[in-house]
Amino acid sequence: MDIGIGLPATIPGTPGSQIVQWARAAEDRGFATLGVIDRLVYGNCEPLVTLGAAAAVTERIRLMTSILLVPFRGNAALLAKQAATVNHLSGGRLVLGMAVGGYEDDYLASGVPFAGRGRRFDAMLDEMTRIWAGEARGAAGAIGPRPGVPSDRLVFGGHGERPFARVAARGGGWIAGSRGVEAFRRGAEAVRRAWAERGRDGEPRLMAQPYFSLGPRAREDAEAFLLDHYAVEGWDAEKVASLALTDAAAVRDAVAAYEQAGCDELILFPCSPDLRQVHLLADAVL
Repeated sequence: MDIGIGLPATIPGTPGSQIVQWARAAEDRGFATLGVIDRLVYGNCEPLVTLGAAAAVTERIRLMTSILLVPFRGNAALLAKQAATVNHLSGGRLVLGMAVGGYEDDYLASGVPFAGRGRRFDAMLDEMTRIWAGEARGAAGAIGPRPGVPSDRLVFGGHGERPFARVAARGGGWIAGSRGVEAFRRGAEAVRRAWAERGRDGEPRLMAQPYFSLGPRAREDAEAFLLDHYAVEGWDAEKVASLALTDAAAVRDAVAAYEQAGCDELILFPCSPDLRQVHLLADAVL
C-alpha cells in the first residue's frame, strides 16, 4: 500500500513558504502523493493553485486533489484548463480527485444552487472529458494544454449509488473520507461491485485519507483544527476529531488495518503545519 501525506494548505494561517517546504520534505522522505482538501468558505488555500506551487518544487511525487468540489465552480471549461495546466506543469503527476461536496455555504458563496449539484457535476464531467479529448471550441481549436487529464487519473469521492457509479463509468478509483476503516471497507465493497457490474477490467484504485497529529501536542492540535474545520457538521466534528491518529502506534495500526481492508493508498492529512510532522510521520510508517 502506498503512503501519501496531505499538505497543510487546509490549515488557516499556514504561510505559503511553509507549504512549499512541506512539499519538498514529503518528496525527500519518500511519500507517494501530496494531497489537498477543498473548501470555499474557510481559511484554506485553493487546491489547484496550491498543487501548482507544489509542482514547481518537486519532481516525482504525485499531486492529488483529495478532493476537489466541482459543481460550485460552475465553469467546466475553465476548470478543465486549470487541471490540465497543473498536470502539464507537473509532468503528468496530477491525480484529480473530485466530488460534489455537502456544505451548502460553499454553494451560497459561489451563487450556485445547492440542489441538483449531482446532475450539474455529471454535466461538467461530460464537458471536461470532451475538452481533454481535444474537441475544438473556437478559431484556435481545442482548449489546452494537451493531453488534459487521463481517465485513469480521475478519482471520485462520496458514498452512495451515484458516486460509486461514477467511479465505474468515468474514472480509475475511489477515495474514502476520514470516517474510519469500517466506512472505507463498506464503500470499497460497493465500488468493486459497481466496477464489476459495469464490466470494467482490472480493479479500481481504492484510497482513504485519515487525519494524523504527532508529537507532544498531538491531541490538542488535532482537536483545535478538526473541531474548527468540521464545525459546520455540528456534533459530527467531535467524531472526526476522535478518529485522528495521535501517536505512532495508532498510525501504524491504522496503516495495517486499511491495508488489510484492501486499501491501495492511504493519504494522511495533518492537523498541524509544523514541518516536523512530515518527519514524524515518515519515521512512523516509511
